[in-house]
Amino acid sequence: MIENQNQSNLQEEAIEARTYPPLWRNRDYLLLWSGQVISGVGTQVSQLAFPLLILALTRSPAQAGIAGALRTIPYLLLSLPAGALLDRWNRKLVMIICDLGRFLSMGSIPLALFFGHLTIVQLYVVSLVEGVLFVFFDLAEVSSLPQVVSREQLPAASAQNIATFNIAMLLGAPLGGILFSIGRAFPFLADTVSYFCSVVSLFFIRTPFQQERSSDRRALLPEVREGLKWLWKQRFVRSLAVILCGLNLMTSGIALVVIVLGQHVHASTIDLGVLFAVSGVAGVLGSLLAPILYRYLSFFTLTTVTFWAQVVLTPLLILAPNLLVLGAIIALLFFLTPIFDVVQRGRRMALIPDGLQARINSVYRMIVFSANPISLAMTGFLLQSTGTTATVLIMTGGLVLISLFATFNPYIRHADA
Repeated sequence: MIENQNQSNLQEEAIEARTYPPLWRNRDYLLLWSGQVISGVGTQVSQLAFPLLILALTRSPAQAGIAGALRTIPYLLLSLPAGALLDRWNRKLVMIICDLGRFLSMGSIPLALFFGHLTIVQLYVVSLVEGVLFVFFDLAEVSSLPQVVSREQLPAASAQNIATFNIAMLLGAPLGGILFSIGRAFPFLADTVSYFCSVVSLFFIRTPFQQERSSDRRALLPEVREGLKWLWKQRFVRSLAVILCGLNLMTSGIALVVIVLGQHVHASTIDLGVLFAVSGVAGVLGSLLAPILYRYLSFFTLTTVTFWAQVVLTPLLILAPNLLVLGAIIALLFFLTPIFDVVQRGRRMALIPDGLQARINSVYRMIVFSANPISLAMTGFLLQSTGTTATVLIMTGGLVLISLFATFNPYIRHADA
């Protein structure tokens, strides 16, 4: 065990000694980033179309919420064993296989629409398959990033990766609305093509996605336990996991809330696409501004300011008289969210040794994402049974509790000490 630890330390020192080009001249990072931009756009296209299609077929927000929940449940069930396995497996190969699987899964929807045999059961199955493959792909990608860029570049790379999500929303949301208005199959066909593009970009990346591994293999359970033990001892990272879990519990269903609120003010699918595109622009600005703000403001200040601002803005959603005001509020919320996400992600990834990256990230993300299926299902049922006003007020109450926890948490308060 000591020998393996020494070998790991030597590998870490070798990584630190490696010379990395600037991010925008790093060929392999650009390939990874560009592939995920394209794939992310496709995902945003289909994620907007999914609830629209289910609402068109069933007129049930609850069923739309169930489909969203099925996409996120696998993280709760599979992330721990997936993390341990990905610290053993070839991460790049796993990412390629996952995207090929998602290519086939998503492609089944336009095929079923073409033959007129699409059912809600198939949409549920596709959501579940997407979720399972996303677990492995996402953990492999986030664990690989410290091998593609230097430790010093991690905050900037994390900011650009979060900006990628918002760029994808910027491009994908209006494209999804336009494609859905042309034909129900087109958004899912676009996502299918995007997965193929991601596979091609991965094939051309030369950098290994993990350090050399010891040939010694332990049982899976002790390796999972090692990741749990590391996270439990890191009280700062543990606090982040609890905070983000609560945040996801309250906000993961906000897109469904916005769609329903948009329908109340007679917004078309194209209108909704534009609204989410504007929100994407705000998210890009927030994620790019975050590293600059972090140079001048403490982690605690950025955390508390962004959280309490969300508390103030969220209840205003139910007062929005038209789509323009609704869009402005959502844009402000999307501007604030990535600021905290960027700074916490960079801090966390720099703390984790490579040999534990997938395991720690799997434990961390299992905690964080475990709230997503509950939130999506809960949001759908609340919208259907109590309406938008009660749903938004419940979300606001939850955000108040999370903000209080972050404000008075000593590990967040002294994060920069």
